Amino acid sequence: MALARCLAVGLVGLDGHLVSVEADLSPGLPAFVLVGLPDASLHEARDRVRAATANSGCPLPQQRLTVNLSPATLPKSGSGFDLAVAVAALTAAGVLPPEVSDGVLHLGELGLDGSVRAVDGVLPAVLAAARAGVRSVVVPAAAAEEAALVPGVRVRGVRWLAELVADYRGEAPPQLPEPPGPPPAPPTAPAGPAPDLADVVGQAEARFALEVAAAGGHHLLLSGPPGAGKTMLAARLPGLLPDLDERSALEVTAVHSLAGALRSRSASALLTRPPYEDPHHTASVASVVGGGTGVPRPGAASRAHRGVLFLDEAPEFEARVLEALRQPLEHGELVLHRARGAARYPARFQLVLAANPCPCGRAVGRALECTCSPAARRRYAAKLSGPLLDRVDVRVDVPAVTRAEVAEGAAGEGSAAVAARVRAARELAARRLAAHGARSNGELRGPLLRGPLRLPAAATADLERALERGALTLRGVDRVLRVAWTVADLRGAAAPGRDDVGRALALRGVPGGLAGVAA
Repeated sequence: MALARCLAVGLVGLDGHLVSVEADLSPGLPAFVLVGLPDASLHEARDRVRAATANSGCPLPQQRLTVNLSPATLPKSGSGFDLAVAVAALTAAGVLPPEVSDGVLHLGELGLDGSVRAVDGVLPAVLAAARAGVRSVVVPAAAAEEAALVPGVRVRGVRWLAELVADYRGEAPPQLPEPPGPPPAPPTAPAGPAPDLADVVGQAEARFALEVAAAGGHHLLLSGPPGAGKTMLAARLPGLLPDLDERSALEVTAVHSLAGALRSRSASALLTRPPYEDPHHTASVASVVGGGTGVPRPGAASRAHRGVLFLDEAPEFEARVLEALRQPLEHGELVLHRARGAARYPARFQLVLAANPCPCGRAVGRALECTCSPAARRRYAAKLSGPLLDRVDVRVDVPAVTRAEVAEGAAGEGSAAVAARVRAARELAARRLAAHGARSNGELRGPLLRGPLRLPAAATADLERALERGALTLRGVDRVLRVAWTVADLRGAAAPGRDDVGRALALRGVPGGLAGVAA
């Protein structure tokens, strides 16, 4: 057969597009031509495929082989096309019968010895193929369990190209050794127990703010002097969040698969716990929001989808990094444009910011010890811009722990008890919001808050006065109403009252420190 076809998937961001891999074998000088907008790593598939087929006992004929990746206008990248190119080429050469690979997705990288190696993005690729109607996929054996997470798809994992060729030809499987795996990762220390909220000394107001943030999916700013417990509180937020539902777990696992974060996990199991990302303050824009040459890759903001993105020492981050977060905070996704196209990644995370009150960190409660000039303090506070802080629902001061609190030594409430209240509040909100397309109060929009969920005037009187005197923007009003619904959910109320709105106003901007810079 001179012309053959099989299927692959091209990923642009998290969106997968079905690609028809066409191979044509024609008389002429030996050549291997690959067309269809491949990138450099995909161009190298020609040498990998030719060596892999030869070492698998089925060398390609010394003729002109043209492989087209259709649609040709779609950018294609990575080594995951190797297996599909090899199957199409062998079918065109008459080595494989054409009907066996018809309508079957092939995904995997080939080693020169013919081994089939795992690639990143198997889960989103198989998800895209399933949506397009593909029901049979062939993937590397190392990624078979990851691909099997997609319901309704028959998955075949292969270790060697020769093994797949024998199966397609109806021959007995060859006796092949275990293919060489990647270099072993350096040993890591076993993970300790999850951090517990009972470890935090004092900080009753900050603990309540953390509980509200967890129950409603709200963004949080913790401002206070060094050593007050801001980082400890932020690290315990994921332990208060409920497990991901099936749809969210697939979304999160797909992002981590594309980012290559599943390689170190055994069997690439479904991620059911909310992720936690805490990049260092020297992180670049590309590492936080995503980037790279060609089609951009997901960054920490997308890896934190349905989880927590914690920025410790937030004013020390580059302004470009902080301002780049405004889009995902508003829309729950990142759209990264490059010359070869735009990539879209989900990024509905909870942002937690931790900041000192000034560069030296001693301006709150210890004003006499602060060594910063007024100008230095203003510059430091201005690093968190008003538009960014306006998108943060809960802003609370975390004062230094007092001697009396340390002497008391009584352990605070543990994460398990708080998580149970958070779970109950989330279930209450989910039932109320099911008809409105939202999952948590943190996703509520203004039209909904001023429409079906509008509160009576008696409950919002203080809020309207704050808007009238310019203490809040209209966005800020919506954020306060979101938090008020969460405060009501935590106490099991049907709707917020005036006290709930007042508590939400207090959580919006406690006087002092960076929490009160922008209302």
